[in-house]
Amino acid sequence: MIKKLFAAFIGFMIVVSCFSQDTKEDIQRKQQQLQKEIDDLNNTLGQIKSSKKQSLGQLALVKRKIEARTELINNINRDLRRLDDNIYTNQIEINHLRTELDSLKANYAKSLVFAYKNRSSYDYLNFIFSATTFNDAIKRIAYLRSYKQYRETQVGTIQKTQEVLQGKISTLTSAKVEKNEVLTDQGKQLNVLQEDKKEQNDVLKDLKSKETDIASQIKQNQRDQQKLKGALQAIINREIVEEKRKEAARLKAIEDQKKKDAAVAAANNNASSGTAKANTATTTPNNNVSNSNTGTTTAAKSSRVYNVLESTDESLSNSINFETNRGKLPWPVNSGNVIIPFGRYQVPGTTLWGNSDGITIALPVGSAVKAVADGEVRAVFDIGGPQVVVVRHGKYFTAYSNLTNIKVSTGTQVHAGTVLGNADKGQEGDGEITFMVENSSGGYMNPESWLRPK
Repeated sequence: MIKKLFAAFIGFMIVVSCFSQDTKEDIQRKQQQLQKEIDDLNNTLGQIKSSKKQSLGQLALVKRKIEARTELINNINRDLRRLDDNIYTNQIEINHLRTELDSLKANYAKSLVFAYKNRSSYDYLNFIFSATTFNDAIKRIAYLRSYKQYRETQVGTIQKTQEVLQGKISTLTSAKVEKNEVLTDQGKQLNVLQEDKKEQNDVLKDLKSKETDIASQIKQNQRDQQKLKGALQAIINREIVEEKRKEAARLKAIEDQKKKDAAVAAANNNASSGTAKANTATTTPNNNVSNSNTGTTTAAKSSRVYNVLESTDESLSNSINFETNRGKLPWPVNSGNVIIPFGRYQVPGTTLWGNSDGITIALPVGSAVKAVADGEVRAVFDIGGPQVVVVRHGKYFTAYSNLTNIKVSTGTQVHAGTVLGNADKGQEGDGEITFMVENSSGGYMNPESWLRPK
């Protein structure tokens, strides 16, 4: 019974230990991700501050850094709670083991006392030979042997319990040391957070004094965005017209072929009635096949609304690939942070509002800008300065604005990760790009909902 209880207890401790380890790994993995993001933010901020005064981009980066550091501190707090739970669980287990050990030692002491009182060989032999039958004597010998084994088992159980107890004490000590280290890290992060908030207040104070300049900058951004939207719509309209022309030509070619086939069939009918019968017999199965294919196509189309920009297998495949990877597409840059979000936004610390049909990403000047999915480059142009690359993915379009050193040209087939160009300077002199996602009807979608979480 004792062995079963001991084994069950050991199993429980193993399960608890494994669960805690998984949780610890998850917490540490998240901490590493957040710390990497903070390092990237500091790197970008360092480049901005070394090149110019406070800017909207700097404010957005500082705000994101505060959010990331706050999340990091919350993650550290979760780690502390995990350690507290660990310490509490280990302390309970240690108390249980000590109680169990005391009980085992007490039982073993009783066994020793009993053995001492019956230690003479005479008593041992007397116990055996006092049996009334031979079978009874055999049973008494077996009993004495089992009693001896029981005492040996008691010793083994005590030793194992002591080993487990020492292991738990060591684990408890390690957990307390780790907790002290985490508390130290927490204190450092809280101090840095206060410095980040002070930096944010300094930037806000400076930007409030330049509200008129910021308003002019927002208006200029809106004008540039309208130019870009007009150019994108013209590209989409051109693509639709071209695809419709190709589709009309394809259908006309099919119709001309049908007329030609019908004329050949009519000529064959006039030449021979026997041949006409054969042709009739052959034509009927073909018509059945055609009807069957039509039914299949209709069934397939009923599950998805097709678009004129999906008239070829390649364009349809690109559309479906783009759709099925929503929320999993790679970012167009290796590192960078969103400083202007999609949709309507307010400039912090001011009464100014803006609207964006894409996202603006701050990053080091010259950083590589990549396609987010398979497709074809349909336009490379500029809108009075910044260069733009437009990639078509079936019925979807992605636009990459404010590029330099363009690597592709119209008609280039690209894949996810293909370098399109490099990030150029924005209005404030900082590196930035604008990334947009649009469908064939001219509707702009939030790019961050298509990209994988950072």
